[in-house]
Amino acid sequence: MDEVKLHGHWSSPFVYRVIWALRIKAISYQYVEEDIHNKSPLLLHYNPIYKKVPVFVHGGRSICESTVILEYIDETWPQNPLLPVDPLDRATARFWIQVVEDMGLSTWRMFCSSGEEREKEKRKSLEMLQIVEEKAIDDRKFFGGEKIGMVDLVYGVFGYWLGVIEDLIGQKLIETPSFPRLHARIKNFLEDPIIRENCPDRDKMVVSFKAIRERLLRSR
Repeated sequence: MDEVKLHGHWSSPFVYRVIWALRIKAISYQYVEEDIHNKSPLLLHYNPIYKKVPVFVHGGRSICESTVILEYIDETWPQNPLLPVDPLDRATARFWIQVVEDMGLSTWRMFCSSGEEREKEKRKSLEMLQIVEEKAIDDRKFFGGEKIGMVDLVYGVFGYWLGVIEDLIGQKLIETPSFPRLHARIKNFLEDPIIRENCPDRDKMVVSFKAIRERLLRSR
């Protein structure tokens, strides 16, 4: 079987999307930790355009960008599928994945800013979260039904990393009274053994993200 490697960084939610997928599908792989402040020649070789993690290497050939990697994994190893079989359901899943990608940008800008700009990005994030709450979530356990699917893996950032961001900026986005369905969906996701056992250390993340935020605010 061709060798599988994942180049990542311990705190990246995009890397953990891929780790979770590999765990769900029981795929053996070698993990390569990258220093994002001193990128290795191998990382730059595999991802010369964006120069960032994650990079997935299968049989010596690289795939970049987390959602592209997830689709590649799902098509290459069909066990425990992450996307639905029905074309309409697959298209719908891809749509909601794009929504959360856009929402993630606003949330990160909120984390990196202060004052009026932060409030603006917070409003944008809340508007998109409300759409997800009302349009994307039904009574099923996960977005993928009774099992975790690709949409759940992508939304995982709001199940773990957002809590760190909320603590650091002193503001809550996903409050239970306002987003009961989303809150319940996140709870289900975080309680799954594969997810629970494969998350970065939260205290370490707080220290790291605090330093990142301080550095970004100083540079503005």
